[in-house]
Amino acid sequence: QVQLVESGGGLVQAGDSLKLSCVTSGLTFNRYAMGWFRQAPGKALDFVALISRSGATTNYADAVKGRFTISRDNTKNTVFLQMNSLEPEDTAVYFCAADQRINGSPHSSEYDYWGRGTQVTVSS
Repeated sequence: QVQLVESGGGLVQAGDSLKLSCVTSGLTFNRYAMGWFRQAPGKALDFVALISRSGATTNYADAVKGRFTISRDNTKNTVFLQMNSLEPEDTAVYFCAADQRINGSPHSSEYDYWGRGTQVTVSS
């Protein structure tokens, strides 16, 4: 059974940092690109960042470029999202997802497996 479990969310103030983790099991981690998506209350699911199977390629939404960094540890079957200079607009539930393609995709429909999400709330 494939499982993706996010952690690291919380309530922080604007300008603070958080590091999200997503631990996977039941899949061959290094054969999946990984993505982070987020969904704010009443809004659609948005792409945040992705990382290729090897970690050599990353891609970010314009809204988080320069502030967020995605990384992965293939020895620990884990993907991370380092979030710096957080803004109230970053408030959302953050989901990690796994995509069997080499480089991943910014489109949520392309992903095969999803976690249940972790809440990030940024106060002003």
